[in-house]
Amino acid sequence: MSGQDWQVFEIEDLRGNVRGPEPRFFEFLAGQRLSGAVYRLPAGAHDLQGPHLEDEVYVVLRGRATLRVGAVDRAIHPGLVVFIPTNVAHSFVDITEDLELLALFSATKKPYA
Repeated sequence: MSGQDWQVFEIEDLRGNVRGPEPRFFEFLAGQRLSGAVYRLPAGAHDLQGPHLEDEVYVVLRGRATLRVGAVDRAIHPGLVVFIPTNVAHSFVDITEDLELLALFSATKKPYA
């Protein structure tokens, strides 16, 4: 690995890309095995995402909401790290405080040849 293969990101700089009154998603990393984004949902917004083709990890940076995974609800607050497996239905509901998340996605799973 050369010194140019790695990157450093400032959370505050990333958060600046999702400010505003509307839901926003900003992908800051698009690697072959991992991608990363910041996702913002204002209080009262509707999260319309569906199941993903990748495993996903959310790090809750700010805000409060409920995460609905299948038929299970969980209160979400800053400091939580949540893992959602591939193809599992999930969405953020009852967003009571502007929600800011760091989202990391694994590479799309492919069958071995």
